[in-house]
Amino acid sequence: MVDESARVRVAVLGASGYAGGELVRLLLAHPRVELGHLAANESAGRTVGEVHPHLAPSPVGGWVLAPLDAAAAAERASFAFLSLPHGASATLAPALLDAGLRVVDLAGDFRLPAGAYPEWYGFEHPSPAWLEKAVYGLPELFAGDIAGASLVANPGCYPTPVALGLAPLLSAGLIGPGPIVVDGKTGLSGAGRALAEATSYAATEDSVRPYRFPKHQHTPEMERALELASGIPATVSFVPHLVPSVRGVLVTCYAPLGAGATTDSLTGCLAAAYADAPFVRVLPSGDMADTKRIRGSNLVELQAVADPRTGTAIVVGALDNLVKGAAGQAVQNMNLMAGFEQTAGLQAMAVYP
Repeated sequence: MVDESARVRVAVLGASGYAGGELVRLLLAHPRVELGHLAANESAGRTVGEVHPHLAPSPVGGWVLAPLDAAAAAERASFAFLSLPHGASATLAPALLDAGLRVVDLAGDFRLPAGAYPEWYGFEHPSPAWLEKAVYGLPELFAGDIAGASLVANPGCYPTPVALGLAPLLSAGLIGPGPIVVDGKTGLSGAGRALAEATSYAATEDSVRPYRFPKHQHTPEMERALELASGIPATVSFVPHLVPSVRGVLVTCYAPLGAGATTDSLTGCLAAAYADAPFVRVLPSGDMADTKRIRGSNLVELQAVADPRTGTAIVVGALDNLVKGAAGQAVQNMNLMAGFEQTAGLQAMAVYP
């Protein structure tokens, strides 16, 4: 029998970034969580309220962010969220895991096979043994594996709607495995808090531009997620774009249309696949996905359209990159790992307009 009063103590390492701040915000409202340790790198020594002014009135607003240290986190928590730059988690996670903590990593350090890291992330993976033990943390597709995992690789913001939108269709034979073209658009928060000319107001206001293609690190993650979920190897061509907004990811996926597939069969397949998924909203034919409609929530919107003239299935997904694309999905993974309801701490409605 599950103890409904049981709580877990949680550490957030990398609490000063956008995703880290979103984790703190969500965890403060979680009925089964107690924050035990908040740490950062360059912001260590500053208070949570100084780094995140919107959290200043919260119970942790006066907490001083500790330096990144696995031993200190292990003393104060049984779960750890790592919201760190790519490459940092791979060196820190093993010590946390060896100390008995269960870990959800929000970076890309445990999403791919070891051999892929030099090409896609630019470093040799320092902990390849843990890559074989990590579970890819897309709850709607891999909940059973996540529940028993010690280390969960939280998916990237772009791969989440791609995998959710395409995997059921690929498994059902309603689309072909490639080439699949993914056009992605994201707001500025996806680039993190580090100052850079490319993400300054002067550079981004009134601007829509592609970046980091065709070698964006989410490309192999999309292909791997689709194969893990469907058993079918897929080939993806991905072009991301930066748009002048703060939050939101929208992907438009173009895949070969299966024989006889229609808009109704595509939509029906997705609706059946996610009938019991609390955070997936499959839109009826004619409705259009909208990033603004899910801002601040852990929802992803999906729509699917068949274009028989070109033989193309068009699948669109929208989410908040800091919630379902990062912190919210991480909390959802922790809920599964801890035996809580998936929706615990994640029932906030979207903020609109």
